[in-house]
Amino acid sequence: MRRVCFLLKVREGRADEYRARHAAVWPDMLDALSASGWRNYSLFLREDGLLVGHLETEDFDAAREAMAATEVNERWQREMAEFFEQPEAPDEAMVPLTEVFHLA
Repeated sequence: MRRVCFLLKVREGRADEYRARHAAVWPDMLDALSASGWRNYSLFLREDGLLVGHLETEDFDAAREAMAATEVNERWQREMAEFFEQPEAPDEAMVPLTEVFHLA
């Protein structure tokens, strides 16, 4: 299982609404993530908008491709894009960080 960590930036003044949206993620989105191989997926948001994502998956590229093929992800990404500073779809901006240390 591969651990993946990535960074995104939530627009200034949008953190509270971003948190609220993630307190009520659509059930079909949760199902699609699980079916696509996303495990132990967490998001951490700092007050300045820095978003840190972490997940575990067998194959990150395959997991992203599987999500990209779902209708629910297309709807979710369209609704969530306004929260992020970068104009591209948030899931396309998930560039994995290089792991330099892990204590199991």
